[in-house]
Amino acid sequence: MRTAYHEQLEALNSILGEMCELAGAAMARATQALLQADLAVAEEVITDNDRMSELSARAEEQAFALLALQAPVAGDLRGIVSGFQIVADVDRMGALALHVAKIARRRHPAKALPEEVNGYFAEMGRLAVKLAHNAREVLNTQDPEAAVRLQEDDDAMDDLHRHLFTVLMDREWSHGVAAAVDVTLLGRFYERFADHAVLIGRRVVFQATGQTPEQYQEVS
Repeated sequence: MRTAYHEQLEALNSILGEMCELAGAAMARATQALLQADLAVAEEVITDNDRMSELSARAEEQAFALLALQAPVAGDLRGIVSGFQIVADVDRMGALALHVAKIARRRHPAKALPEEVNGYFAEMGRLAVKLAHNAREVLNTQDPEAAVRLQEDDDAMDDLHRHLFTVLMDREWSHGVAAAVDVTLLGRFYERFADHAVLIGRRVVFQATGQTPEQYQEVS
């Protein structure tokens, strides 16, 4: 019975890992669409979101099957509950990439971003893709050390997000209110994408050790 449980939990984490990779790929293309005002790429991101919805439904079915059929004990239940939470996190990452693509589409043929913030968003996009890839890795390996390290890239994302506001608040800003609103929203989308990747890491630490990341770091 326990062997079947662990095999099914690995299958669930594999689906969740695939969702992370899809979210990262979607954010990479959404960033491309944003920086280049590429309507075709933005439309691809929007259309391909159906795949994320399919995987999300499969992951939830797998988690419910574990709950209903495997009679989980306390330690097993920890893994299943975390699985449900991770489904929601990755689903939200996909939705945030979708939001970026929709802003790129809405502003087409113009670019949504003024030239002086392009570098910020190129780097935020790179970090988002890296976080999604690393989240997949920790789901597959259940390595709590690697899961904790996700926080480092999130800190870099937070720094970029804060610096964006210095650009927006500068008296030299000459791009109007609409552009300022777009930059503010887009910055928030990338920041939240990173936050959800970090939450996945926190949940993997709990799955693997039964501890919060803070507790794990105290004793390790």
